[in-house]
Amino acid sequence: MRPKVLLAGVLLTWLAVLTPAEARPAEDRLALLRRGVNITAWFRYPASQDPAALRGYLGAGAIAGIRRAGFTFVRLPVDPALLAHPAISPLLAEAIRRLRDAGLGVVVSLHPANWRLETSEADRQALHEAWRRLGPVLARLGPERVFPELLNEPVFPGDPAGWQRLQRAGLATIRASLPGHTIVLTGHDWSSIAGLEALTPEPDPNVVYTFHLYEPADLTSLAAWKPGVDRSALARLPFPVRDRVACEHVAATDPETAGMIRYYCAYGWNESHLATRIEAAAAWGRRFGVAVIAGEFGAAIALNPEARMNWLRAVRRACEAAGIGWALWGYDDVMGFGLARPPGPLPVLDPAVLRALGMSANRE
Repeated sequence: MRPKVLLAGVLLTWLAVLTPAEARPAEDRLALLRRGVNITAWFRYPASQDPAALRGYLGAGAIAGIRRAGFTFVRLPVDPALLAHPAISPLLAEAIRRLRDAGLGVVVSLHPANWRLETSEADRQALHEAWRRLGPVLARLGPERVFPELLNEPVFPGDPAGWQRLQRAGLATIRASLPGHTIVLTGHDWSSIAGLEALTPEPDPNVVYTFHLYEPADLTSLAAWKPGVDRSALARLPFPVRDRVACEHVAATDPETAGMIRYYCAYGWNESHLATRIEAAAAWGRRFGVAVIAGEFGAAIALNPEARMNWLRAVRRACEAAGIGWALWGYDDVMGFGLARPPGPLPVLDPAVLRALGMSANRE
């Protein structure tokens, strides 16, 4: 038996005797996962795979600005297809090292473009192979500030057990090369809170669980997945809904959008509804004695500014009240700061978004 396989087997045997109440990482690592932002397009759908372009995507001034604003970590999505290129892994390691050395934690998350893990054995093997490639890269960077995240937003519709089995196997693959790192896991259903609640935590003392929050998506993304709806009408919706009648006066050009508006207004989305959803995730974490973070949340720039800032502020406050760290999606994405790709040498972070996040560009 190879030494790494033997080590993984011994480790999993040891983990199996731990109780869920013991399953929390060290407090200094959890403290890093307090206020984060996703760097969405550096190693995910990069405009160019040219080494110079990748190396220069985020400069020293931009990284310093992230830290100065008060962020404690970044989440770095990585397309696993890039890992097959020999030149990419050293560039990724360099990027993580620069972020780490600036005092930031770095969550490294796999974001595949076209895997079908529910039905494809080849794609499931590709997940393991990606971590066999990436694990040794992260091992050389140390465990103190680097957090591997197994997979972004697994779907597995109606099959939480199927995802649980694959996640458990993926955890073993990561642990073979990263026995001391804090690993980020998630539930099925696009990493939703419902997916988290359907998950049974792994008996591993060094794991954090993540969920993503874009509720209600008709508001935050302007129903981006639905063709033909009146997004300009959705962009005028209020948050919070204080007056249902006034809310329903938002005019739409088609019956489907009008129905969406009526439903949104009737539900009365407000800070309390968001806090209830986030508290459900926090309660799941308390039940099992595990750490939980909100790895993504955001709202489209096209949404009217008052509703957008109110929604961002409400999510941030609810997370903090529940003791949950959070990460905005994203630094270079229209659901967050909307910076250019690449962001340039000294990008300016939107002060209104920073205020909604309880932060300041002038923070020291």
